Amino acid sequence: MTVRRVMPVLSVSDVEATRDAYIRVLGLREVMDLGWIVTLADDELRHQVSLMTKDATAPVNPNVSIEVDDVDAAYRAAVDARLKIVHPLSDEEWGVRRFFFADAAGNVINVLSHKP
Repeated sequence: MTVRRVMPVLSVSDVEATRDAYIRVLGLREVMDLGWIVTLADDELRHQVSLMTKDATAPVNPNVSIEVDDVDAAYRAAVDARLKIVHPLSDEEWGVRRFFFADAAGNVINVLSHKP
């Protein structure tokens, strides 16, 4: 399994108002908007950040999203490591397969792969 991308997820009360600061100050552009989450990136998509009000299908907001090439392998590794699974392995309607685990410090990690 290979990590493809690591992206911070910031919980915000107003996506639109918060998004504008990142666009104006950092020159990022919107690459995804689902209403409850917006992802901003530079032109090369190397640097990204997501702003989220409330996750649409999970019980908590993650602190970070980590895209991997094999989310099923990552899930098995998390279960084998006896990590707390906060959101089960799920196929989401916006085209990702993902799960959340909590690390020892309580950080919630969204591990995902884009569905083909």
